[in-house]
Amino acid sequence: MATSKPKTQVKLKLEKIPPIRLSVSESAKLLGVHTHTIRQAIKAQELAYIVVRGRYKLSLPSLIAWSQKNTWRKNKLEKYGIGQYVEKWKIRNTLYSPNPNIAETSQTDSSI
Repeated sequence: MATSKPKTQVKLKLEKIPPIRLSVSESAKLLGVHTHTIRQAIKAQELAYIVVRGRYKLSLPSLIAWSQKNTWRKNKLEKYGIGQYVEKWKIRNTLYSPNPNIAETSQTDSSI
C-alpha cells in the first residue's frame, strides 16, 4: 500500500487593491464623450460614484459597463476614446468576430 504525502496548502496574502475612481473629465476623455454625457448618466443614476470634496469620483468598472451598453457609446470609445490607441482588442467570443482569412483576402483584392 502506498503512503500518501500530506498536501501542502499555500496561503497567498492578497493585498486589497483600492478601487480605481476617475473624475468626470477623466472619464469623458477615456470614453471619448463629452463631460455633459457623463453628468447626464450620473443624474440618471446609471454610474456608480462617490463625492470627494464636492467632486464626483466614478468607479472604473461601472464606467466600462455603462460604455458597453450602447452601440453609440461603444463606437465613441473605440474612435475617440482610449480605443484609438489600441491596435487590436482581445475578443473572447469569436462567434461574431470577422474571420481573419476573409479580412486578409478582401484587403488584397481591393488593392488589385
